[in-house]
Amino acid sequence: MSLEVRTTCPYCGVGCGVIARREPSGAVTITGDPEHPSNYGRLCSKGSALGETLGESGRLLTPMVNGREVGWDTALDSVANGLQQAIREHGPESVAFYVSGQLLTEDYYVANKLMKGFIGAANIDTNSRLCMSSAVAAHKRAFGADVMPCSYDDLERAKLIVLAGSNAAWCHPVIYQRIMASKQQNPDLQIVTIDPRMTPTAATADLHLAIRPGTDALLFNGLLVYLEQQAERNSLFVRQATRESEAALAVAALDAPDIARVAKGCGLAPAAVERFYRLFARTERVVTVYSQGINQSSSGVDKINAIINCHLLTGRIGRPGMGPFSLTGQPNAMGGREVGGLANQLAAHMELESEADRERVKRFWEAPAIPRRGGLKAVDLFDAVEAGRIRVLWIMATNPAVSLPDSDRIRRALEKCALVIVSDCVAATDTLELAHIRLPATTWGERDCTVTSSERRISRQQAFLPAPGEARPDWWIVSQVASRMGFSRQFNYQRPSEIFREHAALSGFENRGGHRAFDISGYADLSDAAYEALTPRQWPLTRREPSGTCRLFSEGLFCTEDGRARFVPVTPGPPKNMPNQEYPLTLNSGRVLDHWHTMTRTGLSPRLASHTIEPYAEVHPDDAALYDLADGALACIESPTGSATVRVRVTAGQQPGSLFMPMHWNGQFAETGRVNALLPGVTDPLSGQPEFKQGRARIRERRYAWHGFLFSRRRLQPVGADYWARSRGAGCWRYEMAGDLTPQDWAGMARSYLCSAEQEVGWMEYSDRAANRYRAARFVDNSLESCLFIGPDLELPPRDWIEVLFGKASLDIAERASLLSGHAPDKRADVGRIVCACHGIGEKRIQAGIQVQGLNSVEAIAEVLKAGSGCGSCVPEIRAMLAAG
Repeated sequence: MSLEVRTTCPYCGVGCGVIARREPSGAVTITGDPEHPSNYGRLCSKGSALGETLGESGRLLTPMVNGREVGWDTALDSVANGLQQAIREHGPESVAFYVSGQLLTEDYYVANKLMKGFIGAANIDTNSRLCMSSAVAAHKRAFGADVMPCSYDDLERAKLIVLAGSNAAWCHPVIYQRIMASKQQNPDLQIVTIDPRMTPTAATADLHLAIRPGTDALLFNGLLVYLEQQAERNSLFVRQATRESEAALAVAALDAPDIARVAKGCGLAPAAVERFYRLFARTERVVTVYSQGINQSSSGVDKINAIINCHLLTGRIGRPGMGPFSLTGQPNAMGGREVGGLANQLAAHMELESEADRERVKRFWEAPAIPRRGGLKAVDLFDAVEAGRIRVLWIMATNPAVSLPDSDRIRRALEKCALVIVSDCVAATDTLELAHIRLPATTWGERDCTVTSSERRISRQQAFLPAPGEARPDWWIVSQVASRMGFSRQFNYQRPSEIFREHAALSGFENRGGHRAFDISGYADLSDAAYEALTPRQWPLTRREPSGTCRLFSEGLFCTEDGRARFVPVTPGPPKNMPNQEYPLTLNSGRVLDHWHTMTRTGLSPRLASHTIEPYAEVHPDDAALYDLADGALACIESPTGSATVRVRVTAGQQPGSLFMPMHWNGQFAETGRVNALLPGVTDPLSGQPEFKQGRARIRERRYAWHGFLFSRRRLQPVGADYWARSRGAGCWRYEMAGDLTPQDWAGMARSYLCSAEQEVGWMEYSDRAANRYRAARFVDNSLESCLFIGPDLELPPRDWIEVLFGKASLDIAERASLLSGHAPDKRADVGRIVCACHGIGEKRIQAGIQVQGLNSVEAIAEVLKAGSGCGSCVPEIRAMLAAG
């Protein structure tokens, strides 16, 4: 009998509901949950492919200490002893936790409680610092608390949606689907995208403002001035519900007195700026959505407050279809903030700097000590590791050796650290390679706790698979260590429901009159059975409001002492990392459609890997001509902190003078493709959030003696290749390669790759030594096991049809011959690069549909080919193909 479980997607902060159906055979099918209010059954390509990322392959299954497998008792004792020794010899500030938005709320709560309440330091920070901390700081300045006023429902009620620094089509596809569906039903809905790049989101907007990088605050300061000039001030709201409006307006008027000044500073046409300002001024129901393009900045807090100022001046907040809306990057960044997972927070949205809050939490936890000041934020924390001030570092569910800026320095810091502990589900990550103690943790499908989405909606993530090997939940691991440190009574948790009840009770503890907006005290007495059956709801959720709260500030009351919101005067300064003569280009990083973070999960899915198989840099045609770069060539990008070699993509959607690189690639998938090796640890002075959108760089062509690609059923290490990138195919691994030195013996090199020590193998090869071309294939029982193609330049056979051969039990004579010739035996077999990952539809199949079948619309292609009928994220690309004919 099959098992069907409702759970929550583990990717971005949208928090989509998922139905996982597990068959008796062990096979798992994934569908969207039509009853979940975040997605109503929709899923993006990543969510749809979750079933392909399950299984024990590549998992960390046993605790390890100094490279040796041990039992849990030994591992936990080693962690506890290491922490206690450092505290005893160097004080509590010598230990730190670096945690993750991939942790569930109960995991987060226990880790934060141990560090801040019982170790007595605040050195616990999270990779959410890298994506959302500027929003946290801006919300606290404006509203008095880290609260998100809007709901997804507001996106469907709005008449104008402004997407600032958000490529939602790729980064939050389900939100993008909801917006596009709303526009289809209501053609009057206007969408403005503010982004330096012509992204898939910008391509479908009514107005795209291709802003000069880093000038967002100037644009919104100008909007504030324009709104005042056009008499769009909501005088009653401003007078009764806010403070400091005149100061903010005065500063904005100095910075952006008129449209001409704004347009010049932002690199925009005055008419485009005026059109945006007029739309905003004349539309009552406006939602401004901001994400990493705003947050990940050395002035991200100011940029967000400049946005919020515009909503406060017009009173467009707290009502349906309007408000400033932060789209969260991490799946449980919001839940982590609720429990105080950032170094400058205390649990339940209380403040470390508040003596009353510290005393309150200390009494509730029965804790020996609560630190009086905030701990080290992410970049500073690793500075302290490198300097030797942090002696023990415990990393949970994240990969900082890839994800933090100046990542080569992060690696050096970890190499110097006396004791590195890593809890993870994966056996091989760039960070885990540097760990002294490795603790196997459960992952999605095995975990059983709660998460909170971008709209404050708490949902259950439920287990439908048994934990493999010795893997354990993170909350259990931390609780066991705490018990060994002498705190067994306060950490005697037997199940996650106990932690959740405690978390809920703390949110309401001495929260008189709901002074603290985060209040889920309505769950404080939740039974185990009710916890298991928990349905998605938004906080605040109290005994008086058991159904939750859709949007905040509807009565014009905020979380400040006097109940009034604050305008924040914003004076934009120059970015901290401007190009110069030596490094003349601006480097921007971000996501691609079908990958997530450092690919430890999405890299396992053939469907997801097929869309983008190697790291790349987008280059404007003018820069490509200037630096003599060809589309598809390899290039070396250098910065003051490091270098990377990636594939060149020439595109007019990129601004001249700027480069874009994806953030996902790491040492497991591309040895030279890590963008964060190029970005320095420059941070916002208020939030500590790093600047990922504006580095300085230079680029040059990287010439190689040979280029090639390799397919193998086994995961190989391509020794001898100076450039390589690995991706998962259907039944095989794909490698793109290049090398500086041409081997004297291609056959010997090929056999060393493909045959290991085996002598008797089915083998085919073709060699043209004069032309430096070589091809070989290995067969096992007449099925293709691996193949290798080498040439002197980029002119190599198409790849995608070869992957199809790995799905066949045996190859016939024609297929064998075509393999060495490099041409598909049947043109229909060569579908080209995958465009629609949801349905596996390739570029050439769509082109044939347009040119041969006469499919002339996105709807026709979706109906006949299915492309674009899944998550919809590929629709902008399909539109571009239709336009090209």
